[in-house]
Amino acid sequence: MPLLLLAFVVVPLVELAVIGQVSDWLGLPWTLALLLIDSLVGAVLVKREGARAWVAFRDALSAARWPGDEVAQGALVLVGGALLLTPGFVTDAVGLAAVLPPTRAVLSRLLRARLTPAPVKLFRTAAGGGQRPTSGSSGASGRFPGRNRDDDVLDVEVVSVERDVRDDRSAGPDASSGPRGGPKG
Repeated sequence: MPLLLLAFVVVPLVELAVIGQVSDWLGLPWTLALLLIDSLVGAVLVKREGARAWVAFRDALSAARWPGDEVAQGALVLVGGALLLTPGFVTDAVGLAAVLPPTRAVLSRLLRARLTPAPVKLFRTAAGGGQRPTSGSSGASGRFPGRNRDDDVLDVEVVSVERDVRDDRSAGPDASSGPRGGPKG
C-alpha cells in the first residue's frame, strides 16, 4: 500500500508543486511548451534506445548467450519511456536517467546488485564424505562469489557392465526368457 500511495498521491503532488514553481519562473505558456518539447524528445529517445536494446537482445540470443542484462536494459527503457511521457519535470528527470545509455547502465548494475540473490550451493562433494547441503558462504574465488575452486572438481568412477547373452541362457530356470523377461523366439 505505501508504494501505491507514493505513486498515486505523493508523486503527482510533487509534480504539481514543481510545475507551479517553473510556471511562476517562466510563465504558463513557456512551461507548457517545455513539457510538450520534453515529451517529444523523450519519445524520440525511447524509440532509438528501445531499438538498440532490442538489437542487443537479439544479438545475445543469436550468440546463445543468456540475455539477462539486455532484458534489464529493455525494461529500463520501457519504464523510462513511460515516465518521460508522463507530464512533469521530476518524472521526466527519472525517465531520462532510465533511458540514456550511461545512466541506464549504472541503474542496471544497481538493480542487478539489489535484486540478484546470493548464490547458494545446494550440494558439495567432499573427498571423504557424501553430499551435504551448504550455504555458499565459504571463500570466494573465481567468477562466482561464495564458490571454491575445489567445488568445481567432481570425482566419479565410470563402471561399464557388459553382459554376454550366452551367460544369460545358462543361468538356470529363466533360460527361456529374454532380457526383458519375455519368451525368446
